Amino acid sequence: MFHYGHMFRLLHCACSQSITAALAQMELTSAQGRVMGYLARRGEPLCAKDIEEEFHLSHPTVSGLLSRLEKKSFIEFRPDERDGRCKRIYVSPKGLDCHERIFHVILENEKRVVQGFTQEEKEQFATLLTRAVENMGSQSNFQFEEEETNE
Repeated sequence: MFHYGHMFRLLHCACSQSITAALAQMELTSAQGRVMGYLARRGEPLCAKDIEEEFHLSHPTVSGLLSRLEKKSFIEFRPDERDGRCKRIYVSPKGLDCHERIFHVILENEKRVVQGFTQEEKEQFATLLTRAVENMGSQSNFQFEEEETNE
């Protein structure tokens, strides 16, 4: 009998290994990498409370994560101009470089996953994965974008 869950796990582990290796080169944990990605994608300076809510983490956990990111020069804190109680989190140039490097690894993983697939198979694969996620009660917010070709 074929077990889909086992194949999903193998695929997830293979992708995670390359991301973990890239993070390790930058001396980041996976949790720190996720927070860095979130901060870089948001584009606007956030407060620690925003991260607590997004990742469902406690204040001490987020404080520790952010403190270590600040010590490694990936982020910096600045006081909010309107609310002195809130320190805004700004991504440093080093943090933006980190995000770019990890994003590149993610794109490479995705290319490898569908290597040898035709465009039609890629679209079908995306559609089937989206349906599977939705069947399990999650929202995918997926929109298939065609790959750019350099012709």
